[in-house]
Order: sequence, then structure tokens, then C-alpha cells
Amino acid sequence: MKLAEVLIKPIISEKSNKLSEKRNTYAFRVGRKSNKLEIKKAVEEFYGVNVVNVNTVVAPSKSKSRFTKAGVISGRKPAFKKAYVTVAEGENIDLYGSL
Repeated sequence: MKLAEVLIKPIISEKSNKLSEKRNTYAFRVGRKSNKLEIKKAVEEFYGVNVVNVNTVVAPSKSKSRFTKAGVISGRKPAFKKAYVTVAEGENIDLYGSL
């Protein structure tokens, strides 16, 4: 896989902000077929930091429905993969500078 296909976008939420402050861990949405070695290489190349640990999670798909004038429309949100990347002590990633 190309490194640009591995990292899709950083996840910015309350949980990811707490993790980055306390444990130096950052969350990214990554490609479904990417593995931990590719994720580590992509983060090190794009952000110029040393990666200590990579944990991955596949979030399952969810069914969604909404009520409209035409009736109930139901569908599914696709599953996606997240990676929690722990960076070496004393280093950090500036996610807000790239927005």
C-alpha cells in the first residue's frame, strides 16, 4: 500500500485529546487493509517522530434510520479502522497546525 492510503485523517475528539496529553498517544483513522508496520512507517514519515507502539481497532458498521415524508429510510454506516499510535517520550504531533 502507498503511505498516503494508510493514514486517512487524525481523529480529534475528547478521548483522543486526553490520550495525547496523558500518554502521548494519538488516534488516526486508517485504511482497512493497512497493518501496524505500515501505520508506524507512515506516521514516522509524515510527522517526523519516533513511534513506540501501535494499537489497532476495527469499529463495526452501524445501522441508521431516519424518518422522512416518504417514510422510514434505513441504511448502514460503513465499518472503519482506527489506530492508536504511541509516540516516544518528549515528542509530540501538532494535529491542529495541519487543519
